[in-house]
Amino acid sequence: MSPPAATFTEPSASFNSLSLKKDLQVRAASNGSEAKTLEAMANNWESNFSFAPIRESQVSRAMTRRYFADLDTYAESDIVIVGAGSCGLSTAYMLGKQRPDLKIAIIEASVSPGGGAWLGGQLFSAMVMRKPADAFLRDLGVPYEDEGAFVVVKHAALFTSTLLSKVLSFPNIKLFNATAVEDLITRPAPGAPGSVRIAGVVTNWTLVSMHHDDQSCMDPNTINAPLVISTTGHDGPFGAFCVKRLVSMQQIEKLGGMRGLDMNTAEDAIVKRTREVVPGLIVGGMELSEVDGANRMGPTFGAMALSGVKAAEEALRVIDLRKEENEY
Repeated sequence: MSPPAATFTEPSASFNSLSLKKDLQVRAASNGSEAKTLEAMANNWESNFSFAPIRESQVSRAMTRRYFADLDTYAESDIVIVGAGSCGLSTAYMLGKQRPDLKIAIIEASVSPGGGAWLGGQLFSAMVMRKPADAFLRDLGVPYEDEGAFVVVKHAALFTSTLLSKVLSFPNIKLFNATAVEDLITRPAPGAPGSVRIAGVVTNWTLVSMHHDDQSCMDPNTINAPLVISTTGHDGPFGAFCVKRLVSMQQIEKLGGMRGLDMNTAEDAIVKRTREVVPGLIVGGMELSEVDGANRMGPTFGAMALSGVKAAEEALRVIDLRKEENEY
């Protein structure tokens, strides 16, 4: 006998993260403590300094209460972005600016978001972006040196940290890092026998995912969403996961496999081919190189940023249709 179908309702106000924030602000304002300035603390460390008293359980509750509220809120999302590298974060930035009404969850396998964009090439810190990707830097407010056909950001971490901070400031976006996507949620595609549309992601703690083979299995969690945007990079431990899963589900015949490095062809191809590969799954960034057999681009990051811009554009083009399909 099949289990009854579940229905989704928005979390009650008592468990809403906004009401939680308001409640905490009220308590903070009424606890009698006065805000101090750094100037008032300077040179008074011995005579006039101590931290406010706290119980250890308060620290635990402050973290877990918010996290579980977020898990509840984003269990039904509008868009899930897989991968918080330069492409995924650029996608989230564009969507956050243009559609504050959309609930967007970002899933990142690493503890530290940013992918390979904390450094330029090898261990060299400067980041190179070919024009016209400098338009994205100007939109972010990241300074650069103009070298004619390309620009240079003095440290890749300046780009990544600026982009990350702006994404995290959007109230409708939640980043779940140290979390891996283990599978895709599917539904039959309307009017296409044997085909599926993507309807969300299956998640687990990254450390659990890494040890399925040597520890007892731990079942995963799920996030429903009518649209998933995958930006997990080229093949690797967690790279190109979604498109590899499409092959095993027989939704695409095979992967083209990333070709050798050719900056002049690679970057154009990555941006122009950013698209919805199957209904409900948009692929961007270097993950596309595995689908299409595109060239590797090496240490130039303009295609990652502009592929994110294109992915957001593609998402806004199809999101309403995918939401309608997601009703059943």
